Amino acid sequence: MKIARRDKISLLIIAASVVAILITVLYRYGVFGISVDFDEPVKELEVKEPEYLYGIRIDSMNVITETVKSGQTFSSILDEYGCNAKKIDEVVRKSKGVFDLRQLREGNKYTVFTSLGQPSELEYVVYESSVSDFVTFCFKDSVSVYTQKKKVETRRRMAAAVIESSLWNAAVSAGMNGTVAMNLADVYQWSIDFYAIQEGDSFKVIYDEMFIDGKSVGVGTIWGAVFNHGGKEYYAIRHEYEEKGVKEYGYWDETGRSLRSAFLKAPLKYTRISSKFSNSRYHPVLRIRRPHHGVDYAAPKGTPVHAISNGVVIAKYWERGGGNVLKIKHTRGYVSGYLHLSKYAKGINVGTQVKQGDLIAYVGSTGISTGPHLDFRIWKNGKAIDPLKMTDVKGEDISKAQRPGFEVTKAKILAELGGCEYMTPVQNALPDTAKLPSVFKIVDADE
Repeated sequence: MKIARRDKISLLIIAASVVAILITVLYRYGVFGISVDFDEPVKELEVKEPEYLYGIRIDSMNVITETVKSGQTFSSILDEYGCNAKKIDEVVRKSKGVFDLRQLREGNKYTVFTSLGQPSELEYVVYESSVSDFVTFCFKDSVSVYTQKKKVETRRRMAAAVIESSLWNAAVSAGMNGTVAMNLADVYQWSIDFYAIQEGDSFKVIYDEMFIDGKSVGVGTIWGAVFNHGGKEYYAIRHEYEEKGVKEYGYWDETGRSLRSAFLKAPLKYTRISSKFSNSRYHPVLRIRRPHHGVDYAAPKGTPVHAISNGVVIAKYWERGGGNVLKIKHTRGYVSGYLHLSKYAKGINVGTQVKQGDLIAYVGSTGISTGPHLDFRIWKNGKAIDPLKMTDVKGEDISKAQRPGFEVTKAKILAELGGCEYMTPVQNALPDTAKLPSVFKIVDADE
């Protein structure tokens, strides 16, 4: 009987299947001397992840990291790794407009990448021009030079400190970057007199800190803070918003009043008050008692002096007692005066329009003075007043349009300052067993 071709193929498939099953069974029971455990899970092949440094794959290269030594030039570094004069000349030409090779700094790090073969060939040199920037010199095929930046990691942190001597020392002692203190002083410059802070004052602050390669490289935005000064709490809440298509931001207290007021608390930074406003002060040089209608800020000669508010310069002159004097007229009948100046800032003359914070002069010891200091004075409608007791220069309330967004921002910041997670009204309505999303993670300064 003749078997059809289709049936032959079917028989062959059946026969092959039987043989495969038979061999599998024999293997399972070790007939061939090989025991296979079919119940054991199959192990996945381990694939090694490629390694990169400065964006260059390094698992197939020699990598040598050094620091620039005194007197060392880029040419001498290239020569050490076999670069000929023609190649060095090409590097010099390609670097123009990208990086000045004469700017190599002693102590800065550079990394050399060479091939694994013999002889080893130079493929890349990377020079760290700063903490965040590096220059890559590529020698594969033709020479190319390009600059890049390292990845900056931003970490949101919260830290607190109690003041024993100064704001700066308190921040540093609590493990913060000292720049936090400077930034805090900027935020609160309209509401807190930092020359009057005292032992026992304290603060808590939420801020961003930047890291490169795991090392702190600086401080970024301050998001919120509470400063306890003289038993009173001063809040600072950063709120960002958009107005007429432009992104803006500002700092407000917990009631929604701007921390930025019409007048700065003081015209200079990081000094101390050596003498206050008085109707009868003993003059240290003249040795008589007479009115001192100003506040003396002791500071090194050359310390910058800034305008406390927008205004126009109405007087610039020399007098025997006050030395170099400058006066600025402001709104609402206010005039500010700055005495004993060493010199005036460039462009400051009678009639010059100035804005709050503009550099106007420098601390000196001209006139009758026992040492470098600024005698700062305020007049209102012609009458001298104590600069430390000005009360009618508060900031404005946040606008009605921005109030709803500010209230949300405020709730988040106050919750974080209190060590809690912020929950929206919807989240608050969830049952206790519900898993709530973590909006903020508190990070201690010493973590």
